[in-house]
Amino acid sequence: MSAHTSTASHKAGAIGAQPDNAGIWGVARAIAWRSMHTYVRQADLFIPSLAFPLIFLASFAGGLSALGDVPGFRFPAGYTAFQFVFVMLQAAIFSGLFTGITIAFDFESGFARRLMLAAGDRRGIVLGYALVALSRAVITLAVVTAAALICGLRMTGDGVDLIGLYLLAALLVLAGYGWAAGVALRFRTIQSGLLIQTPVFLLLFLAPVYVPLNLLRGWLHAVASINPATAFIGAGRGLISGVHDHTWLGFACVIALIVVFAVWTLAGLRAAERSI
Repeated sequence: MSAHTSTASHKAGAIGAQPDNAGIWGVARAIAWRSMHTYVRQADLFIPSLAFPLIFLASFAGGLSALGDVPGFRFPAGYTAFQFVFVMLQAAIFSGLFTGITIAFDFESGFARRLMLAAGDRRGIVLGYALVALSRAVITLAVVTAAALICGLRMTGDGVDLIGLYLLAALLVLAGYGWAAGVALRFRTIQSGLLIQTPVFLLLFLAPVYVPLNLLRGWLHAVASINPATAFIGAGRGLISGVHDHTWLGFACVIALIVVFAVWTLAGLRAAERSI
């Protein structure tokens, strides 16, 4: 038996030792502790979650910085801030997605099935992994923000705007997690990772990533105009610059996604329960 399987079995036993009527928060705390303990100790989980957004930041904000001089490009905080918002919000969403993939891995290893048999309130399983997604995001966004500041990031929004920006990121963590958890609970295999990630990549990269919406042309402009990612990326850029552009619409889109994916995830939990 591998060290990872042995550790998972030990944690499952610890959770299973709780009374059957353990509350939702008791189950959630146990899962969050176990998953974060594993996350920070395994380099193959921890390092890629930090490396990918840093690579995107270097490529977009650094390698493509000349796009800030394109006629018609106007952004008060500069091109680094323009791209930082996209990288930050993408990292937030993927913190949620990767946590959903963790659920799929836990089912494939057998840990999640033992956990579902042990948990008094299985909604605590969903909540626990949501706490993991938020905790992962805190670490990732702190590193990405520090790197961006070192590279000359300017935030021209006020304190309230910046709080709003990080609140938007937290909501996107939950939206990404809700989508991924729903898929993982239905398929219960690591092979669902492609299905989890591909639609989100398409959604994000059919938004105004490199230049504002007004500089896009043709079919890309038409698609980006109705893409919900355009709304929340635009909201984030408005918050960091202090020049708000439909901020309410960005938050409304994210909250709507959270509600839809909460239903999606709970339905997935019911499907997983029937498979036990």
